[in-house]
Amino acid sequence: MKGLAILGTGRKVPSRCVTNEEFAHMVDTSDEWIRTRTGIRQRYFCTQGETNAALAAEAARIAMQKAGVTAADIGLCVAATFTADHATPSLACEVHGKLALPQTAPAFDVNAACTGFLTALETARCMLASSSLAAPCALVIGSECISRALDFSDRSTCVLFGDGAGAAVVRLSDENPYACMLGARGDTDILYAGGAACADRTLHMQGKAVFRFASETVPQCVKALLDRTGKSLDDIAYVVCHQANGRIIDHVQKKLGAPAEKFYKNMQRYANTSAASIPIALDEMAERGLLHRGQSVICVGFGAGLTWGGALLTV
Repeated sequence: MKGLAILGTGRKVPSRCVTNEEFAHMVDTSDEWIRTRTGIRQRYFCTQGETNAALAAEAARIAMQKAGVTAADIGLCVAATFTADHATPSLACEVHGKLALPQTAPAFDVNAACTGFLTALETARCMLASSSLAAPCALVIGSECISRALDFSDRSTCVLFGDGAGAAVVRLSDENPYACMLGARGDTDILYAGGAACADRTLHMQGKAVFRFASETVPQCVKALLDRTGKSLDDIAYVVCHQANGRIIDHVQKKLGAPAEKFYKNMQRYANTSAASIPIALDEMAERGLLHRGQSVICVGFGAGLTWGGALLTV
């Protein structure tokens, strides 16, 4: 299998920052309750006029700029989201238009909820490897506007989520080993949001059940990736989990017997941005100088579906 190089990353969040203190005026909760149970201190919500497509396009533009590529270099645009602005056209097609990508570059969305970015990444790698694309790079995006799907009377759920977008420009590479594992367990009751056929389109979650699923699945996924690649946790610079809850990441870290500093966290700034959380984290890490050439990084996610997935990337 050819490897995959990340040439550049980008992120974009909306203009409105909502702190836990502000939430305490909206619903029966407190900063202490949210912070001690989740690690979240704030999140960003789209204001009127801010769209998922605008966030996604700006994150993608920044990623392309950092990668040093132009629209002509993009052979594919894949967006991971469950909160696209329209049922159709896809979010990816909206980004395609905003960035004036070539007509030869296909564009489409994938919906694997919080595992979406990893699903989109593997989809892009497969299509790049097929040699069917007209240009060598793929634009992979995770972008969500979850605030528009929240029930603000459900204090156990509405405080957990935020809006945002992350993107990466990737291409095949022999110098950047890569491995990916994806899976699913069909379950429509634990975590779901209603669609066109539903009167209630808001997000619903059984928090304890999601915690159990993540606590079991994430360590298993990490171990499976290590077994597949012949690596140990000592070979991994960072494990970048989906940023849903600090307690979940702490539990995974302890279950794997790994040092806490190996597990990157930023949910305190963004909350759970679903498909956007992993690319936002990668961009933030790159910006802070945490990622160095040749490092191995494991990204692992879990979400509605139920879905799960992991990817071992070489920086």
